[in-house]
Amino acid sequence: MSFKIAVIGAGSVGFTKTLISDLLKVPEFSSVEFALTDTNPHNLDMIGQIIGKIISVNNLPATVTTTTDRRQALTGARYIMSCVRVGGLEAFATDISVPLKYGVDQCVGDTLCAGGILYGQRNIPVILDFCKDIREVAEPGAVFLNYANPMAMNTWAANAYGGVQTIGLCHGVQHGAEQIARVLGVEDDELDYICSGINHQTWYIDIRAKGRKVEKDELIAAFEAHPAYSKQEKVRIDVLKRFGVYSTESNGHLSEYLPWYRKRPEEISKWIDMSDWIHGETGGYLRYSTERRNWFETDFPVFLEQAAKPLSQHKRTSEHASYIIEAMETGRTYRGHFNVPNNGIIANLPDDAIIESPGFVDRFGLNMVEGITLPLACAATCSASISVQRMSVEAAVTGDIDMLKLAVLHDPLVGAICTPDEVWQMVDELVVAQAQWLPQYASAVPAAKQRLAKSTVKTSDWQGAARKRVRSVEELREVTGGHH
Repeated sequence: MSFKIAVIGAGSVGFTKTLISDLLKVPEFSSVEFALTDTNPHNLDMIGQIIGKIISVNNLPATVTTTTDRRQALTGARYIMSCVRVGGLEAFATDISVPLKYGVDQCVGDTLCAGGILYGQRNIPVILDFCKDIREVAEPGAVFLNYANPMAMNTWAANAYGGVQTIGLCHGVQHGAEQIARVLGVEDDELDYICSGINHQTWYIDIRAKGRKVEKDELIAAFEAHPAYSKQEKVRIDVLKRFGVYSTESNGHLSEYLPWYRKRPEEISKWIDMSDWIHGETGGYLRYSTERRNWFETDFPVFLEQAAKPLSQHKRTSEHASYIIEAMETGRTYRGHFNVPNNGIIANLPDDAIIESPGFVDRFGLNMVEGITLPLACAATCSASISVQRMSVEAAVTGDIDMLKLAVLHDPLVGAICTPDEVWQMVDELVVAQAQWLPQYASAVPAAKQRLAKSTVKTSDWQGAARKRVRSVEELREVTGGHH
C-alpha cells in the first residue's frame, strides 16, 4: 500500500519515533510516505535523521520528507497526526507560575484548570489553521488524528469549526487499565473493560478479569493492598471509594480537575506522592518536560544509535494511531477508546461535548458504541468540565476575553480557591504574559495592561506546595547512569 501520512509537530522527537515505528510494524505499510513538519528546523532535522535511519536499516521502501512548510507536508496526505505544543515550554511556564500567585497549584496544567484553558487558547487558532490546510490540500476525506492537549478542546474546535473529521487520541485509558490488571493479578490481555467519560476524566464502568465481573469492593481492596499504588494514587483511590469507579487519570492530573484535593496548601501534601512528578508535584510536568528537552539536546547521538536497531526489536506500543490506520486500510477491526463529538453516545452528557468512549474501527471508519449511561457522580464531574471546555472553545475562536474569564471562573479548582476579582486579574495577567501566542486577543491586551497597572488584588510569590527545581543534564546523568 502506498499513501501519505503527515505528522505536524514532528519535532516531538520521541513521540514521533514511536508513532512511525508502530506504523512500520504493519506489513502492508512498508512503502508508506511520511511527511514530517515542524516550526523548529533543528528538531525536524533530528527526527528526519532518526526516521531515515530506521527505514534504511530495515531496508524498507518507505520514504520520509521533512519540511517547515506545513502545506507542502499536508498536500495529498490521507492521515494527519498532530502533536504540537503551541508556545512551547516558555508559554507553559506561565501557565503554572501566574496561577500560583493566586493560590492555584497545578501539577500538569495542560487539560483543564487555568493552565489548560490558556493552553487551549494558544492551540485552537493553530488547530483551525491546520484544518484549513487539510480541507484545501490534503486527500479528500482525510482523517485528522489529534494527539495534542488540551485534547477535548482541540478536538471540539476542529470538529465544530474546522470542518475536518477529527479523532482525539490519548493513552490514559490503556495506562489505567494496566494498573487495574496489575492489582488484580491478571495479564493485560485478560482484562476487558468499558471506559467512558471525557478525556482525562474517563471511568472504568465495567471491568471483567478473565471474564469475571469485578465489583467496587474487590477493586478498592486490590488498590489498597498494592505496595506502590496505595501510596501514589491516593486521590484516585479516594474517588474510587466515593464514586464507586476508578478514573483513568493519574493522581496529579485528577487532583487538579476536581475542586477538593488541591484547594488548601496544607491539604495538598496529604493527597500527593513525590516519588514521581505524575503523582501530584507542583508544576511536575513542566519540570519533567524541561529536563527531557535539555537531555535530548545533549544525547541526540544516543537516540540515533537506538534507531539503528532492527524493527523486529521494536514492540508495537498501545498508542491508537497505527491500529486505526491499519483498520481503515486493511479492514482488520480495532477496538479502542476515542475522543469524538458525543451526539448521544453517552446518554447523560451533552450532545456537543467531546467524549472519550469505546469504538470499533474498520474499513467503514470509526463506529462508536452508543447508549452508555455514566454513574451520576461521574456525569456530574464531567459536566462541570464540559461547561468550562465549551466556554473555552468559544473564547478561543472569538477572542472574547470576557468569555475566557467566565471559563476560568467556572473551572472547578480555580473556583474552589479564587474570588471573581482574583480570576479577572489572573486572566488579564495570563493574556498579557502570553500575548505573542494569542493573536485573537491582540485588541484586548492594551486594556488588560491598563487594568493590571491599577489593580488592587493582592498576589503572593508562592512556589506551590510541592515544587522541585529543574535538574541539569549532568545531574540527570548521575541519577540514570548515563541512560535515559
